[in-house]
Amino acid sequence: MDSFVATRSRMPALEERIRANPSAFRMLTGERPTGLLHLGHYFGTIRERVRLQSLGVETFVVLADYQVITDRDTAASVGDNVREAVLDYVAAGLDPDRTTIFTHSGVPALNQLRLPFLSLVTEAELRRNPTVKSEQLASGRALSALMLTYPVHQAADILFCKGNLVPVGKDNLPHVELTRTIARRFNDRYGAVFPEPDALVTDTPEIPGLDGRKMSKSYGNAIALSMTPDETAATIRRTRTDNDRRIIFDPAGRPGIAGLLSTAALCTGSTPEALADELGDKGSSALKDLAIEAVNAFLADHRARRSEFAAQPGLVDEILTAGNLRANAIADATLDEVRDHMGMAYANRQEPVLPTRPAG
Repeated sequence: MDSFVATRSRMPALEERIRANPSAFRMLTGERPTGLLHLGHYFGTIRERVRLQSLGVETFVVLADYQVITDRDTAASVGDNVREAVLDYVAAGLDPDRTTIFTHSGVPALNQLRLPFLSLVTEAELRRNPTVKSEQLASGRALSALMLTYPVHQAADILFCKGNLVPVGKDNLPHVELTRTIARRFNDRYGAVFPEPDALVTDTPEIPGLDGRKMSKSYGNAIALSMTPDETAATIRRTRTDNDRRIIFDPAGRPGIAGLLSTAALCTGSTPEALADELGDKGSSALKDLAIEAVNAFLADHRARRSEFAAQPGLVDEILTAGNLRANAIADATLDEVRDHMGMAYANRQEPVLPTRPAG
């Protein structure tokens, strides 16, 4: 918590630096494609990505498909989730001409950076990471090596392109801190290669779901950006509330009511307290009606743009192909630089010439 408070206190100065010289920053962000993107993603990070892109910050977005299997046995549906995410990105305003959208599995050199990075951290440091602990608890599975080293994978995602700006919420701040540690240790051991990235904490670091817990695909309390208006209404109406007709904002005592109020407030630009005062004694049914209207109105333009993009054959493939090509070129150059500093540049690295098979 102290680290989070200290980071928040540095945000005004960081924002001033970004606005004064946006081209000095290279931002890396992204997510695991474990399901459909939802309102928590939009308010928590996607909206911030669009803002920074518009300011002129060079932007990279990774769909970390390899990391899907950190806490599950299968990568089923990952391809569909990647494609759906790309549609949500462009519908939200990310421009593939200004933002590099790529997949983790499509950039081999990025993954090779993990090997030297793994030598720079201890097992104890990885086990202390809050995300490792929370994801293991949520999965109910034994801790896999992939999950244990998940923070190092994220460091490679950030540092392969020498990212120096990472928008995060409170939960992901430890990943940026570990990335800074890895960059510093590499530079101290082998020579200066990597920047120590700044964490940019968003104004909405934690988005409550419909049940009052953090909005999450795994909790089933989220409104997907790709939902239809009818699907949105059905999801909101299923939210468990209570029989008290008086609507008040009490996250601890009435989490379902608080989650609906928070969702409606985000979509209307109001506050949960103001909406609660407006509803008074009208009960949870009126609250759900308000939330449905607020969410559907907020997402109407996004859904319209999304439908237009989805109707363009090959668009998603074109975006990912171009993004992967650019990410590969950058990752290859970074890996070459890393090898040089580590004394592992033994010969010119060229495409191998395969021997011809003897005739007959």
